[in-house]
Amino acid sequence: MVDGESGSPRIGQLVRINRGREVDQHAIIIGVVDETFVLLADGDKRKFDRPKRKNIHHVDLLDYISPEVENSMLETGRVTNGKLRFAISKFVNEELTDWKKGDSLYGER
Repeated sequence: MVDGESGSPRIGQLVRINRGREVDQHAIIIGVVDETFVLLADGDKRKFDRPKRKNIHHVDLLDYISPEVENSMLETGRVTNGKLRFAISKFVNEELTDWKKGDSLYGER
């Protein structure tokens, strides 16, 4: 689901933060500033109105793009914090289910 082989960030794409205070937390890309920085929000600590500007090298791009968030951003240019929380919790629940089966998203066993 990532945009081609380049791994470029897309709006609605889920990321795992790997640097800073919020290490190992998930967030969703709600904006791309340039090739180096993205805007992240999680709907809880980081709301849509005050996104976190984060260096792309400080996050892991995951192969999951939330269709709800992507469609909302394309249609209205905004997304509710509830949709952000829902998309993250949906992904985390799927990840836990896969982990219990023995698969890991991050390639670890």
